[in-house]
Amino acid sequence: EVQVDELQTLLAGMEKERRSLVAEMKDGEAELARLRAVEGDKLAQQDRSAQLEKEVAMLKEKIHHLDDMLKSQQRKVRQMIEQLQNSKTVIQTKDSMIQELKERVSYLEAENLEMHDRIEHLIEKQVSRGGHSSRARSKSEYVSSKRLTGPKPLPLIRVVET
Repeated sequence: EVQVDELQTLLAGMEKERRSLVAEMKDGEAELARLRAVEGDKLAQQDRSAQLEKEVAMLKEKIHHLDDMLKSQQRKVRQMIEQLQNSKTVIQTKDSMIQELKERVSYLEAENLEMHDRIEHLIEKQVSRGGHSSRARSKSEYVSSKRLTGPKPLPLIRVVET
Protein backbone atom coordinates (compact mmCIF):
# COMPACT_ATOMS: atom_id res chain seq x y z
CA GLU A 1 0.00 0.00 0.00
CA VAL A 2 2.94 2.34 0.72
CA GLN A 3 4.37 1.53 -2.71
CA VAL A 4 1.00 2.21 -4.28
CA ASP A 5 0.83 5.60 -2.53
CA GLU A 6 4.38 6.43 -3.65
CA LEU A 7 3.59 5.45 -7.22
CA GLN A 8 0.41 7.52 -7.20
CA THR A 9 2.37 10.53 -5.89
CA LEU A 10 4.94 9.98 -8.65
CA LEU A 11 2.15 9.71 -11.21
CA ALA A 12 0.62 12.98 -10.01
CA GLY A 13 3.97 14.75 -10.30
CA MET A 14 4.54 13.33 -13.77
CA GLU A 15 1.04 14.39 -14.82
CA LYS A 16 1.69 17.93 -13.54
CA GLU A 17 5.00 18.09 -15.41
CA ARG A 18 3.26 16.83 -18.56
CA ARG A 19 0.64 19.58 -18.31
CA SER A 20 3.31 22.25 -17.87
CA LEU A 21 5.28 20.89 -20.85
CA VAL A 22 2.15 20.83 -23.00
CA ALA A 23 1.43 24.45 -22.02
CA GLU A 24 5.03 25.43 -22.80
CA MET A 25 4.83 23.62 -26.14
CA LYS A 26 1.61 25.43 -27.03
CA ASP A 27 3.19 28.77 -26.11
CA GLY A 28 6.16 27.97 -28.33
CA GLU A 29 3.93 26.92 -31.21
CA ALA A 30 1.88 30.11 -30.82
CA GLU A 31 4.99 32.26 -30.81
CA LEU A 32 6.34 30.37 -33.81
CA ALA A 33 3.10 30.92 -35.69
CA ARG A 34 3.17 34.62 -34.77
CA LEU A 35 6.78 34.99 -35.94
CA ARG A 36 6.02 33.23 -39.21
CA ALA A 37 3.03 35.51 -39.75
CA VAL A 38 4.92 38.74 -39.12
CA GLU A 39 7.90 38.76 -41.46
CA GLY A 40 9.88 35.72 -42.30
CA ASP A 41 12.77 37.47 -44.05
CA LYS A 42 14.45 38.94 -41.02
CA LEU A 43 17.44 36.90 -39.97
CA ALA A 44 16.82 37.27 -36.23
CA GLN A 45 13.29 36.03 -36.58
CA GLN A 46 14.45 33.11 -38.69
CA ASP A 47 16.97 32.11 -36.03
CA ARG A 48 14.34 32.42 -33.32
CA SER A 49 11.95 30.46 -35.47
CA ALA A 50 14.47 27.65 -35.94
CA GLN A 51 15.23 27.63 -32.22
CA LEU A 52 11.52 27.45 -31.36
CA GLU A 53 11.00 24.59 -33.82
CA LYS A 54 13.79 22.66 -32.12
CA GLU A 55 12.29 23.38 -28.70
CA VAL A 56 8.83 22.31 -29.86
CA ALA A 57 10.25 19.07 -31.28
CA MET A 58 12.17 18.41 -28.06
CA LEU A 59 9.10 19.15 -25.93
CA LYS A 60 6.97 16.81 -28.07
CA GLU A 61 9.55 14.09 -27.54
CA LYS A 62 9.56 14.70 -23.76
CA ILE A 63 5.76 14.62 -23.68
CA HIS A 64 5.72 11.36 -25.62
CA HIS A 65 8.26 9.88 -23.19
CA LEU A 66 6.26 11.09 -20.18
CA ASP A 67 3.06 9.62 -21.64
CA ASP A 68 4.79 6.27 -22.00
CA MET A 69 6.08 6.46 -18.43
CA LEU A 70 2.62 7.43 -17.14
CA LYS A 71 1.02 4.48 -18.87
CA SER A 72 3.68 2.14 -17.51
CA GLN A 73 3.28 3.45 -13.96
CA GLN A 74 -0.51 3.23 -14.18
CA ARG A 75 -0.20 -0.41 -15.27
CA LYS A 76 2.07 -1.09 -12.31
CA VAL A 77 -0.35 0.58 -9.89
CA ARG A 78 -3.28 -1.43 -11.32
CA GLN A 79 -1.27 -4.65 -10.99
CA MET A 80 -0.31 -3.84 -7.40
CA ILE A 81 -3.92 -3.03 -6.50
CA GLU A 82 -5.02 -6.30 -8.13
CA GLN A 83 -2.40 -8.21 -6.13
CA LEU A 84 -3.57 -6.55 -2.91
CA GLN A 85 -7.18 -7.44 -3.65
CA ASN A 86 -6.25 -11.02 -4.51
CA SER A 87 -4.22 -11.31 -1.31
CA LYS A 88 -7.10 -9.94 0.75
CA THR A 89 -9.47 -12.45 -0.86
CA VAL A 90 -7.09 -15.33 -0.12
CA ILE A 91 -6.66 -14.16 3.48
CA GLN A 92 -10.43 -13.85 3.96
CA THR A 93 -10.92 -17.36 2.56
CA LYS A 94 -8.27 -18.78 4.87
CA ASP A 95 -9.68 -16.87 7.86
CA SER A 96 -13.11 -18.31 7.09
CA MET A 97 -11.64 -21.81 6.85
CA ILE A 98 -9.79 -21.32 10.15
CA GLN A 99 -13.00 -20.16 11.83
CA GLU A 100 -14.88 -23.21 10.53
CA LEU A 101 -12.12 -25.49 11.81
CA LYS A 102 -12.17 -23.78 15.22
CA GLU A 103 -15.92 -24.32 15.41
CA ARG A 104 -15.50 -27.99 14.46
CA VAL A 105 -12.78 -28.42 17.10
CA SER A 106 -15.03 -26.82 19.73
CA TYR A 107 -17.91 -29.09 18.72
CA LEU A 108 -15.67 -32.17 18.84
CA GLU A 109 -14.29 -31.13 22.22
CA ALA A 110 -17.83 -30.85 23.53
CA GLU A 111 -18.66 -34.30 22.13
CA ASN A 112 -15.47 -35.65 23.65
CA LEU A 113 -16.42 -34.26 27.08
CA GLU A 114 -19.88 -35.77 26.73
CA MET A 115 -18.38 -39.17 25.86
CA HIS A 116 -16.05 -38.96 28.85
CA ASP A 117 -19.02 -38.24 31.10
CA ARG A 118 -20.95 -41.19 29.65
CA ILE A 119 -17.99 -43.51 30.13
CA GLU A 120 -17.57 -42.31 33.71
CA HIS A 121 -21.27 -42.92 34.30
CA LEU A 122 -21.07 -46.43 32.82
CA ILE A 123 -17.99 -47.20 34.88
CA GLU A 124 -19.77 -46.04 38.03
CA LYS A 125 -22.76 -48.25 37.14
CA GLN A 126 -20.55 -51.29 36.61
CA VAL A 127 -18.62 -50.70 39.82
CA SER A 128 -21.82 -50.14 41.82
CA ARG A 129 -23.36 -53.40 40.57
CA GLY A 130 -20.48 -55.10 42.21
CA GLY A 131 -18.31 -58.06 41.74
CA HIS A 132 -18.76 -59.27 38.20
CA SER A 133 -15.06 -58.86 37.68
CA SER A 134 -12.30 -59.96 39.95
CA ARG A 135 -10.84 -56.49 40.27
CA ALA A 136 -12.18 -52.94 39.98
CA ARG A 137 -11.26 -51.21 36.76
CA SER A 138 -9.85 -47.73 36.86
CA LYS A 139 -11.11 -44.89 34.72
CA SER A 140 -7.79 -44.72 32.90
CA GLU A 141 -8.38 -48.17 31.43
CA TYR A 142 -11.58 -46.95 29.79
CA VAL A 143 -10.60 -43.41 28.92
CA SER A 144 -7.46 -43.19 26.83
CA SER A 145 -7.91 -39.77 25.25
CA LYS A 146 -7.01 -36.43 26.79
CA ARG A 147 -9.13 -33.31 26.94
CA LEU A 148 -7.86 -30.76 24.46
CA THR A 149 -6.90 -27.28 25.51
CA GLY A 150 -7.57 -24.43 23.16
CA PRO A 151 -10.34 -22.02 22.34
CA LYS A 152 -13.36 -21.89 24.58
CA PRO A 153 -15.62 -24.85 23.66
CA LEU A 154 -19.30 -24.50 22.94
CA PRO A 155 -21.62 -24.86 25.95
CA LEU A 156 -21.70 -28.43 27.18
CA ILE A 157 -24.98 -30.21 27.82
CA ARG A 158 -24.45 -33.20 30.07
CA VAL A 159 -26.73 -36.14 29.68
CA VAL A 160 -27.29 -38.00 32.89
CA GLU A 161 -28.92 -41.40 32.64
CA THR A 162 -31.06 -42.46 35.61
